Amino acid sequence: MSIFNRRTKTIDSSDAGLVMASLGGDRDAFCEIVTRYQSLLCSLAYSSVGDIKHSEDIAQEAFVEAWKKLDTLLDPMKLKSWLCGILRFKEIHPRRKESNQPVKGAVELAEQIGGVTEHTKIEDEVISDQQQALLWQALEKMPETYREPLILFYREHHSVESVASELDLSEDTVKQRLSRGRKLLQKAMVTFVEDTLAKSKPGTAFTVTVLASISGISPGVKAATLGAGIVKTGSLFKWTAMLATLAAFSGIVSTFFGLRASLDQSRTQRERRAAIMYTALFFIFSMIHVLGTFVLEHFALRDYSNAGVYAVASQLLVLGFVASYLILVVRMLKGMRKLRAEERLFHPDSFQGEADQIGSKQREYKSRFCLAGFPLLHFRFGMPENNDKPVIGWVAGGDQAYGLLFAWGGVAIAPISVGIVSIGVITIGGVGVGLIGTGAIGIGVIGFGASAIAYKAYASLSALGWDSAISGGFSIAKEAAIGPISFAKHINNEQAAEISNLAVLQQNLLWVLAVIAVMVIVPAAWHSNKVRQRMRKK
Repeated sequence: MSIFNRRTKTIDSSDAGLVMASLGGDRDAFCEIVTRYQSLLCSLAYSSVGDIKHSEDIAQEAFVEAWKKLDTLLDPMKLKSWLCGILRFKEIHPRRKESNQPVKGAVELAEQIGGVTEHTKIEDEVISDQQQALLWQALEKMPETYREPLILFYREHHSVESVASELDLSEDTVKQRLSRGRKLLQKAMVTFVEDTLAKSKPGTAFTVTVLASISGISPGVKAATLGAGIVKTGSLFKWTAMLATLAAFSGIVSTFFGLRASLDQSRTQRERRAAIMYTALFFIFSMIHVLGTFVLEHFALRDYSNAGVYAVASQLLVLGFVASYLILVVRMLKGMRKLRAEERLFHPDSFQGEADQIGSKQREYKSRFCLAGFPLLHFRFGMPENNDKPVIGWVAGGDQAYGLLFAWGGVAIAPISVGIVSIGVITIGGVGVGLIGTGAIGIGVIGFGASAIAYKAYASLSALGWDSAISGGFSIAKEAAIGPISFAKHINNEQAAEISNLAVLQQNLLWVLAVIAVMVIVPAAWHSNKVRQRMRKK
């Protein structure tokens, strides 16, 4: 198999990397996929149909079908289960058209490659028709649950670990099924079955046949937009998944602490209902943004000729999210102040505690030490009242927080700021606007987020950049774009990777993600605990 490995050694050998390379038209990469999974697919097909030649035909057709429809694979890291799904469909709906026969053109391809013909000759140890009949007679009465692991076990050099990996089972489960399977075989047939299955494993000829079948077929509509440089972006799917997971986790944790603080600040049933309502609305708008983008991406991949329309719709969805967050945060700040004033008027008995008195020291903390006329620390822990001014300090936190160094709150403005809406140099928030803007929507010179709008935009769902854009979904930019659905001068190639600084991003991504997680969760947790200590109703 060295002739097939010679080239693929220079590319990302993960499933995602091989898929991306194959989408770029690299047939050697696809041959690596065939080599990796041919034993699994042939074994599963044989377990289903009971005929070695027929099972190999079905497996070859499945690989050819996979090559044709490779652009419909939404998650390249799920390549194995996707291939198995195609195989199952082929088993249920066999199609034996001449144009789809994998053997067609195999001889010509062998001559082109050179050196392959010696591998494609018939093996010395041939399984006779009579042996096949006896083999299947021994196996067909066995439940498929036990038959599949048994067939794979003897084709994979008696390796329990390989069988467990191929079938996504634990090694203990495989051992149990193998033990039970052996018991179901007649003792007289055990040695015969082991030897015969070992001879039946597909070899180089199988791979050559598949390569012959795809030699004149394009891998899918996206192939025209994917160059050889795409092999460098295989890990894109990994970090975008990490970014999406972290953003969701950090947002949920921060939302929990924010809601808990709001409930501890509340004094009446109306205030508690309002706190829950605003929290729910922020969460709902976030889910609409995320789910809406996923739906648009799904349709864009299935209808690539109209991908531009879906890309425009995705950006309108992003703008709608930004507008909804800005409107909602303004309404929340005004609405809660107005509600507190009304509740003080109509329910004075609910505000008798010392912490509920306007001007109470428990509601606010301001450090004695000042620098340039501003306190070093300034935090508000009580629900904002009508006459309350924004919190201002070198480090500030509250519903409206302005920091000369750092700010955290509903609206946070500072060189380093974290909030529902944050503005500054380095910002993290539901909507983060800054030199480096991060959050659900990151807006700035460099933008990170579930969606990003920036000079250089990096996102998990959609990225809109002037210079470059990288995302796991929609990527739109003037110069360079990397992603499944991309629009730019340079798309998914070497130039795009260089312009977008992909290598630098990958080297530093874990640090960026760690900082984002800490800055989102820690202030929210600290503020919530302080509110509980100072303002919770006894």
